[in-house]
Amino acid sequence: MNRPVTLNTIEPSLARIENLSLRRDVELREFTRFGIGGPADLFAETADPEAFAEAVRTCRAQAAPYYILGDGTNVIVSDAGYRGVVLRFTAKSIKCDSPRVKSDAGAPLESLVNATVDAGLKGIETLARIPGSVGAAVYGNAGAYGHSIQERIEWVRFFDGEKVREIDNEGCSFEYRGSIFKKNKNWIILRCGLLLEAADREGLRKRADEITTIRDEKFPPTMRCAGSIFKNLYIKDLPQAAAAEVPERAVREGKVASAYFLDQVGAKGMKRGGIAIADYHANLIYNQGGGTAAELRSLIDELKKRIVDRYGFTVEEEVQYIGEF
Repeated sequence: MNRPVTLNTIEPSLARIENLSLRRDVELREFTRFGIGGPADLFAETADPEAFAEAVRTCRAQAAPYYILGDGTNVIVSDAGYRGVVLRFTAKSIKCDSPRVKSDAGAPLESLVNATVDAGLKGIETLARIPGSVGAAVYGNAGAYGHSIQERIEWVRFFDGEKVREIDNEGCSFEYRGSIFKKNKNWIILRCGLLLEAADREGLRKRADEITTIRDEKFPPTMRCAGSIFKNLYIKDLPQAAAAEVPERAVREGKVASAYFLDQVGAKGMKRGGIAIADYHANLIYNQGGGTAAELRSLIDELKKRIVDRYGFTVEEEVQYIGEF
Protein backbone atom coordinates (compact mmCIF):
# COMPACT_ATOMS: atom_id res chain seq x y z
CA MET A 1 0.00 0.00 0.00
CA ASN A 2 1.30 3.47 -0.88
CA ARG A 3 1.35 5.65 2.23
CA PRO A 4 1.27 9.45 2.44
CA VAL A 5 4.65 10.95 3.29
CA THR A 6 3.28 12.16 6.63
CA LEU A 7 2.55 8.56 7.69
CA ASN A 8 6.02 7.39 6.72
CA THR A 9 7.31 10.14 8.98
CA ILE A 10 4.95 9.65 11.90
CA GLU A 11 5.20 5.88 12.22
CA PRO A 12 8.67 5.90 13.84
CA SER A 13 7.63 8.82 16.04
CA LEU A 14 4.61 6.93 17.39
CA ALA A 15 6.69 3.77 17.79
CA ARG A 16 8.88 5.60 20.32
CA ILE A 17 5.95 6.29 22.68
CA GLU A 18 5.97 3.96 25.69
CA ASN A 19 2.84 1.89 26.38
CA LEU A 20 1.46 2.54 22.90
CA SER A 21 0.66 -0.47 20.71
CA LEU A 22 1.16 0.31 17.02
CA ARG A 23 0.15 -1.84 14.04
CA ARG A 24 -0.11 -1.38 10.28
CA ASP A 25 -3.07 -2.05 7.97
CA VAL A 26 -5.55 -3.13 10.64
CA GLU A 27 -8.98 -4.00 9.24
CA LEU A 28 -11.42 -1.63 10.93
CA ARG A 29 -14.39 -3.92 10.28
CA GLU A 30 -13.07 -5.92 13.24
CA PHE A 31 -13.69 -2.91 15.48
CA THR A 32 -17.15 -1.85 14.29
CA ARG A 33 -20.60 -3.12 15.21
CA PHE A 34 -21.60 -3.10 11.53
CA GLY A 35 -18.66 -5.36 10.65
CA ILE A 36 -17.86 -3.01 7.78
CA GLY A 37 -14.78 -1.01 6.87
CA GLY A 38 -11.38 -1.24 5.23
CA PRO A 39 -7.91 -0.94 6.78
CA ALA A 40 -6.37 1.89 8.76
CA ASP A 41 -2.86 2.73 7.64
CA LEU A 42 -1.77 2.83 11.28
CA PHE A 43 -3.68 1.63 14.32
CA ALA A 44 -2.54 2.72 17.78
CA GLU A 45 -4.10 1.92 21.15
CA THR A 46 -3.27 2.34 24.80
CA ALA A 47 -4.84 2.37 28.26
CA ASP A 48 -2.29 4.96 29.41
CA PRO A 49 -3.72 8.52 29.27
CA GLU A 50 -0.24 10.04 29.03
CA ALA A 51 0.72 7.81 26.12
CA PHE A 52 -2.58 8.57 24.43
CA ALA A 53 -2.12 12.33 24.84
CA GLU A 54 1.42 12.08 23.49
CA ALA A 55 0.19 10.14 20.45
CA VAL A 56 -2.37 12.85 19.69
CA ARG A 57 0.23 15.61 20.15
CA THR A 58 2.56 13.77 17.78
CA CYS A 59 -0.11 13.42 15.09
CA ARG A 60 -0.98 17.09 15.34
CA ALA A 61 2.62 18.27 15.37
CA GLN A 62 3.32 16.37 12.16
CA ALA A 63 -0.05 17.22 10.56
CA ALA A 64 -0.85 13.52 10.20
CA PRO A 65 -4.54 12.68 9.73
CA TYR A 66 -5.96 10.81 12.71
CA TYR A 67 -9.29 9.58 14.08
CA ILE A 68 -10.27 8.67 17.64
CA LEU A 69 -12.21 5.40 17.64
CA GLY A 70 -14.25 4.17 20.59
CA ASP A 71 -16.10 0.87 20.59
CA GLY A 72 -17.13 1.33 16.96
CA THR A 73 -20.83 0.99 17.70
CA ASN A 74 -21.98 4.22 16.12
CA VAL A 75 -19.63 4.55 13.16
CA ILE A 76 -19.60 3.65 9.48
CA VAL A 77 -16.10 3.12 8.12
CA SER A 78 -15.41 3.56 4.41
CA ASP A 79 -14.75 0.43 2.37
CA ALA A 80 -11.41 2.01 1.50
CA GLY A 81 -10.55 2.30 5.18
CA TYR A 82 -8.82 5.28 6.72
CA ARG A 83 -5.75 6.94 5.26
CA GLY A 84 -4.17 7.98 8.51
CA VAL A 85 -3.79 6.97 12.15
CA VAL A 86 -6.67 5.47 14.11
CA LEU A 87 -6.23 5.94 17.87
CA ARG A 88 -8.08 4.04 20.62
CA PHE A 89 -8.05 4.80 24.34
CA THR A 90 -8.77 1.51 26.08
CA ALA A 91 -8.70 2.30 29.85
CA LYS A 92 -11.75 0.61 31.42
CA SER A 93 -11.60 1.26 35.19
CA ILE A 94 -14.89 1.85 37.05
CA LYS A 95 -14.94 2.80 40.75
CA CYS A 96 -18.11 3.16 42.85
CA ASP A 97 -17.89 5.19 46.05
CA SER A 98 -21.57 5.80 46.83
CA PRO A 99 -23.14 8.04 45.73
CA ARG A 100 -20.33 8.92 43.32
CA VAL A 101 -18.87 6.86 40.48
CA LYS A 102 -15.73 7.37 38.39
CA SER A 103 -15.31 5.72 35.01
CA ASP A 104 -12.62 5.67 32.36
CA ALA A 105 -13.83 6.62 28.89
CA GLY A 106 -12.88 3.24 27.44
CA ALA A 107 -15.18 1.26 29.73
CA PRO A 108 -18.24 -0.25 28.02
CA LEU A 109 -21.38 1.67 28.96
CA GLU A 110 -23.04 -1.66 29.79
CA SER A 111 -20.31 -2.35 32.36
CA LEU A 112 -20.93 1.02 33.99
CA VAL A 113 -24.68 0.40 34.15
CA ASN A 114 -24.14 -3.01 35.72
CA ALA A 115 -21.60 -1.68 38.22
CA THR A 116 -23.98 1.03 39.43
CA VAL A 117 -26.95 -1.33 39.63
CA ASP A 118 -24.88 -3.85 41.60
CA ALA A 119 -23.83 -1.04 43.94
CA GLY A 120 -27.47 -0.03 44.51
CA LEU A 121 -27.04 3.32 42.78
CA LYS A 122 -29.88 4.80 40.75
CA GLY A 123 -29.61 7.08 37.75
CA ILE A 124 -28.35 5.32 34.64
CA GLU A 125 -30.16 1.96 34.75
CA THR A 126 -32.34 3.06 31.81
CA LEU A 127 -29.19 3.11 29.65
CA ALA A 128 -28.95 -0.67 29.93
CA ARG A 129 -27.86 -2.41 26.72
CA ILE A 130 -27.00 0.79 24.86
CA PRO A 131 -23.86 -0.25 22.98
CA GLY A 132 -20.62 1.66 23.05
CA SER A 133 -18.12 3.09 25.50
CA VAL A 134 -18.67 5.53 28.36
CA GLY A 135 -16.69 8.17 26.50
CA ALA A 136 -18.95 7.81 23.46
CA ALA A 137 -22.02 7.99 25.70
CA VAL A 138 -20.85 11.32 27.13
CA TYR A 139 -19.81 12.59 23.69
CA GLY A 140 -23.26 11.89 22.22
CA ASN A 141 -25.27 12.32 25.44
CA ALA A 142 -26.66 8.79 25.21
CA GLY A 143 -30.16 8.31 26.56
CA ALA A 144 -33.23 6.11 26.62
CA TYR A 145 -36.63 5.91 28.28
CA GLY A 146 -36.79 9.59 29.11
CA HIS A 147 -33.34 9.85 30.67
CA SER A 148 -29.84 10.63 29.43
CA ILE A 149 -26.36 10.45 30.89
CA GLN A 150 -26.16 14.24 31.21
CA GLU A 151 -28.48 14.08 34.24
CA ARG A 152 -25.79 12.30 36.24
CA ILE A 153 -22.48 13.67 34.97
CA GLU A 154 -20.62 15.80 37.55
CA TRP A 155 -17.35 16.34 35.69
CA VAL A 156 -15.47 15.19 32.61
CA ARG A 157 -11.70 14.99 32.25
CA PHE A 158 -10.42 15.38 28.70
CA PHE A 159 -7.40 16.16 26.58
CA ASP A 160 -7.78 19.34 24.53
CA GLY A 161 -4.77 18.74 22.32
CA GLU A 162 -2.31 20.50 24.59
CA LYS A 163 -3.18 19.60 28.16
CA VAL A 164 -5.59 17.58 30.29
CA ARG A 165 -8.53 19.64 31.55
CA GLU A 166 -11.67 19.09 33.60
CA ILE A 167 -15.09 20.71 33.22
CA ASP A 168 -18.34 20.39 35.15
CA ASN A 169 -21.77 19.39 33.90
CA GLU A 170 -22.67 22.90 32.82
CA GLY A 171 -19.42 23.21 30.91
CA CYS A 172 -20.32 20.11 28.89
CA SER A 173 -23.16 22.03 27.17
CA PHE A 174 -25.25 18.90 26.87
CA GLU A 175 -28.14 18.81 24.44
CA TYR A 176 -30.22 16.10 22.80
CA ARG A 177 -27.66 13.58 21.51
CA GLY A 178 -24.93 16.15 21.73
CA SER A 179 -22.38 17.92 23.90
CA ILE A 180 -19.52 20.39 23.72
CA PHE A 181 -17.27 17.46 22.79
CA LYS A 182 -19.25 16.88 19.63
CA LYS A 183 -18.65 20.50 18.69
CA ASN A 184 -14.95 20.32 19.55
CA LYS A 185 -13.92 17.06 17.94
CA ASN A 186 -10.29 17.57 18.95
CA TRP A 187 -11.29 17.27 22.62
CA ILE A 188 -10.84 13.69 23.76
CA ILE A 189 -12.70 12.36 26.78
CA LEU A 190 -10.52 10.40 29.21
CA ARG A 191 -12.60 9.98 32.37
CA CYS A 192 -15.83 11.16 33.98
CA GLY A 193 -17.51 11.37 37.36
CA LEU A 194 -21.20 10.72 38.02
CA LEU A 195 -23.42 11.55 40.99
CA LEU A 196 -26.12 8.93 41.56
CA GLU A 197 -28.45 8.15 44.45
CA ALA A 198 -28.91 5.14 46.68
CA ALA A 199 -31.83 2.87 45.78
CA ASP A 200 -33.07 -0.68 46.14
CA ARG A 201 -30.66 -2.95 44.29
CA GLU A 202 -33.30 -5.53 43.38
CA GLY A 203 -35.62 -2.88 41.98
CA LEU A 204 -32.82 -1.41 39.88
CA ARG A 205 -31.83 -4.83 38.56
CA LYS A 206 -35.42 -5.61 37.64
CA ARG A 207 -35.74 -2.34 35.72
CA ALA A 208 -32.40 -2.80 33.94
CA ASP A 209 -33.28 -6.40 33.02
CA GLU A 210 -36.66 -5.32 31.64
CA ILE A 211 -34.99 -2.74 29.43
CA THR A 212 -32.31 -5.24 28.38
CA THR A 213 -34.99 -7.69 27.27
CA ILE A 214 -36.81 -5.02 25.25
CA ARG A 215 -33.62 -3.80 23.57
CA ASP A 216 -32.42 -7.31 22.82
CA GLU A 217 -35.68 -8.01 21.02
CA LYS A 218 -35.26 -4.89 18.89
CA PHE A 219 -31.49 -4.95 18.54
CA PRO A 220 -30.11 -8.45 19.19
CA PRO A 221 -26.49 -8.25 20.44
CA THR A 222 -25.37 -10.41 17.51
CA MET A 223 -27.03 -8.14 14.93
CA ARG A 224 -24.48 -6.12 12.97
CA CYS A 225 -26.07 -2.71 13.42
CA ALA A 226 -25.68 0.58 15.26
CA GLY A 227 -29.10 0.57 16.87
CA SER A 228 -31.19 3.43 15.56
CA ILE A 229 -29.59 5.19 12.59
CA PHE A 230 -31.46 8.52 12.75
CA LYS A 231 -32.04 10.91 15.64
CA ASN A 232 -35.54 11.47 16.92
CA LEU A 233 -37.12 14.86 16.25
CA TYR A 234 -38.66 17.60 18.35
CA ILE A 235 -42.17 18.13 17.06
CA LYS A 236 -41.86 21.90 17.58
CA ASP A 237 -39.03 21.96 15.02
CA LEU A 238 -40.96 20.17 12.28
CA PRO A 239 -42.66 21.94 9.36
CA GLN A 240 -46.27 22.65 10.29
CA ALA A 241 -47.71 20.29 7.69
CA ALA A 242 -45.48 17.42 8.84
CA ALA A 243 -46.26 18.00 12.51
CA ALA A 244 -50.00 18.01 11.76
CA GLU A 245 -49.77 14.47 10.37
CA VAL A 246 -48.25 13.03 13.55
CA PRO A 247 -50.80 11.24 15.78
CA GLU A 248 -50.72 12.16 19.46
CA ARG A 249 -49.72 8.62 20.43
CA ALA A 250 -46.47 9.04 18.46
CA VAL A 251 -45.33 12.05 20.52
CA ARG A 252 -43.35 11.42 23.70
CA GLU A 253 -41.82 14.20 25.76
CA GLY A 254 -42.12 16.55 22.81
CA LYS A 255 -40.26 14.23 20.43
CA VAL A 256 -41.31 12.05 17.51
CA ALA A 257 -39.35 8.93 16.64
CA SER A 258 -37.73 9.10 13.22
CA ALA A 259 -39.08 5.58 12.74
CA TYR A 260 -42.59 7.03 12.45
CA PHE A 261 -41.71 9.06 9.36
CA LEU A 262 -39.49 6.33 7.93
CA ASP A 263 -42.38 3.91 8.21
CA GLN A 264 -44.59 6.27 6.22
CA VAL A 265 -42.12 6.35 3.32
CA GLY A 266 -41.82 2.57 3.09
CA ALA A 267 -38.51 2.00 4.84
CA LYS A 268 -39.29 -1.34 6.46
CA GLY A 269 -37.81 -4.28 4.59
CA MET A 270 -35.81 -2.20 2.10
CA LYS A 271 -32.51 -3.67 0.97
CA ARG A 272 -29.36 -2.53 -0.79
CA GLY A 273 -26.95 -5.37 -1.49
CA GLY A 274 -26.06 -6.97 1.84
CA ILE A 275 -27.63 -4.12 3.84
CA ALA A 276 -31.25 -4.32 4.98
CA ILE A 277 -33.81 -2.46 7.08
CA ALA A 278 -35.67 -4.56 9.65
CA ASP A 279 -39.24 -5.40 8.71
CA TYR A 280 -40.31 -4.61 12.28
CA HIS A 281 -38.42 -1.34 12.89
CA ALA A 282 -38.03 1.34 10.21
CA ASN A 283 -35.01 2.97 11.94
CA LEU A 284 -32.97 -0.23 12.22
CA ILE A 285 -30.48 -0.82 9.40
CA TYR A 286 -28.19 -3.82 9.61
CA ASN A 287 -25.57 -5.80 7.74
CA GLN A 288 -27.05 -9.14 6.67
CA GLY A 289 -23.61 -10.37 5.68
CA GLY A 290 -21.24 -9.14 3.01
CA GLY A 291 -22.68 -5.63 3.13
CA THR A 292 -20.48 -2.67 2.23
CA ALA A 293 -20.19 0.86 3.52
CA ALA A 294 -21.14 2.16 0.07
CA GLU A 295 -24.38 0.16 0.16
CA LEU A 296 -25.12 1.35 3.68
CA ARG A 297 -24.51 5.00 2.81
CA SER A 298 -26.60 4.65 -0.35
CA LEU A 299 -29.56 3.27 1.61
CA ILE A 300 -29.27 6.02 4.24
CA ASP A 301 -29.19 8.69 1.52
CA GLU A 302 -32.28 7.16 -0.12
CA LEU A 303 -34.20 7.33 3.17
CA LYS A 304 -33.19 10.95 3.71
CA LYS A 305 -34.32 11.82 0.20
CA ARG A 306 -37.71 10.17 0.71
CA ILE A 307 -38.28 12.14 3.92
CA VAL A 308 -37.33 15.42 2.24
CA ASP A 309 -39.54 14.72 -0.77
CA ARG A 310 -42.59 13.87 1.31
CA TYR A 311 -42.24 16.00 4.43
CA GLY A 312 -39.83 18.81 3.56
CA PHE A 313 -37.29 18.27 6.34
CA THR A 314 -34.06 16.32 6.78
CA VAL A 315 -33.51 13.51 9.26
CA GLU A 316 -30.06 13.50 10.83
CA GLU A 317 -27.90 10.44 11.40
CA GLU A 318 -26.68 9.45 14.84
CA VAL A 319 -23.80 7.56 13.22
CA GLN A 320 -20.44 9.10 12.32
CA TYR A 321 -18.64 8.46 9.02
CA ILE A 322 -14.95 7.56 8.92
CA GLY A 323 -12.87 7.85 5.76
CA GLU A 324 -13.93 8.93 2.29
CA PHE A 325 -17.34 8.23 0.78
